[in-house]
Amino acid sequence: MKFLYVILLSLMILNCKNGTSSKTIASDKIESKTDCHPAGGRSQILTTIDTIQAQTVVTQDSENTVLPDSPDQEIAYTSLPDGMVLIPAGEFMMGAIGNLTLPREYPRHLVKVDSFYMDAHEVTNAEFRAFVEATGYVTIAERPIDWEELKKQVAPGTPKPPEESLRPGSLVFKAQPNVTDLSNYFQWWEWTNYADWKHPSGPNSSIIGKDDHPVAHIAYEDAKAYAKWAGKRLPTEAEWEYAATGGAKDVIYPWGNKDVNEAPYECNFYQGRFPSTNTAADGYETTAPVGSFRPNDFGLYDMAGNVWEITADWFDENYYKSLPQNSVVNNPKGSNKSSYGGNPYATHTVIKGGSFLCNDSYCASYRVSAKMPLEMDSAMNHVGFRCVADISK
Repeated sequence: MKFLYVILLSLMILNCKNGTSSKTIASDKIESKTDCHPAGGRSQILTTIDTIQAQTVVTQDSENTVLPDSPDQEIAYTSLPDGMVLIPAGEFMMGAIGNLTLPREYPRHLVKVDSFYMDAHEVTNAEFRAFVEATGYVTIAERPIDWEELKKQVAPGTPKPPEESLRPGSLVFKAQPNVTDLSNYFQWWEWTNYADWKHPSGPNSSIIGKDDHPVAHIAYEDAKAYAKWAGKRLPTEAEWEYAATGGAKDVIYPWGNKDVNEAPYECNFYQGRFPSTNTAADGYETTAPVGSFRPNDFGLYDMAGNVWEITADWFDENYYKSLPQNSVVNNPKGSNKSSYGGNPYATHTVIKGGSFLCNDSYCASYRVSAKMPLEMDSAMNHVGFRCVADISK
């Protein structure tokens, strides 16, 4: 079981991260070692878990150009669908703002997006259950792991994990006392067999009484399948970030520039000392019911904290540098390749918004410009999504 957990963690630079300083621009190299969760994916954790001295098999920058099909855009709506809000067309400066930024967020650039509809809140357990009951869909976390597929995402020659480690499962955060080395996220992430959207902490847990909480343990394929079933699609990174601003200029957070730690709280995040003591001063130790905090100016809830949200774009840490800097970028669809030095063997998508595990001492990813890579077939207990829909012209 431990073997599984390490491969996932190493490749998964996904979660909350802030580098070694909360007030300076950290390098992405450093970031990959100080994320509050692994950014690559299950591939790395599963193949390195057998030893805490697991070799770091991916250190050089590389590109993975074998990408899945582009997102489906099935339906254009003539009127506002239930549960969605109108995001009007507009321009905004996309990318780094504030003191907690990362190199991947630079340079800032002018972007224009057309109008679209967006879910007012993250997809809930009840909504995802309706999809599963209607289709029989089985999520990535609920499926046994295929070693033939997994080994394509790790360094050549990586040994196969024991069969018991290839059972269904996902990554679950476990608070740890007396942590002094925040660069070692293996201390608080645990590969848990049979953890999935119905069992967020493992096989003995459940989501009973949490129908209105955001669904978690969702991988890209799961989110895309739900969106297609619902007649929607996943947002581009640009659409998501523009929507998070609420139409305001130069804001650090979806609610403006008020410090995240100032009460009353504006989102569900980690209060206390990460990763040992969550005081839950905001009322929630893990996920909160959607809509528990006030919406931004577009009427969107939980665009910061609660769960990370999967977008349609491939993660390319140098993508912004490839964009024109002296003109507006119209409706960008993201990079045409996945490029992430933390795990050059796997394909990653962009996730946005941070989660209930973000904390200023170690994670400032509730900022609108923050983003992380998520390995395509990886899920965690703080990753979910919301959908968008096109407007009929």
